[in-house]
Amino acid sequence: MSAIPESHLDLFAFEKRAFGHLATLMPDGSPQVTPVWIDFDGTHVLVNSARGRQKDVNVRRDPRVAIEVSDPNNPYRYVQIRGRVVEITEEGADEHIDRLAKKYRGLDRYPYRRPGEVRVIYKILPERVSVFG
Repeated sequence: MSAIPESHLDLFAFEKRAFGHLATLMPDGSPQVTPVWIDFDGTHVLVNSARGRQKDVNVRRDPRVAIEVSDPNNPYRYVQIRGRVVEITEEGADEHIDRLAKKYRGLDRYPYRRPGEVRVIYKILPERVSVFG
């Protein structure tokens, strides 16, 4: 396991609003990249999505992922993380997406919910971390 250095922990702060770019693997091994809202619990990078989306299908089949988080004030300063999704949970996922909507959009509730949508949180354990800038 590799920890995120203190020098780049601010990229996960509520005030920073830094986007992540999550890479997952398609069935043929090709990469699929999605911009995502991110969070950090002190151990895991947290990404929230809906069950059945392409990244959801991909990480359930192959938990290896990479995520890059750039400083919105200086795109040359970023953290690159390679790791694994070690847990996928629905528990607390609705509340989590609302917290992320507050962080990224200033809204109390996530505005893009669809009928029947089931939210999930991916807990990504960093295995290799590189920082730049």
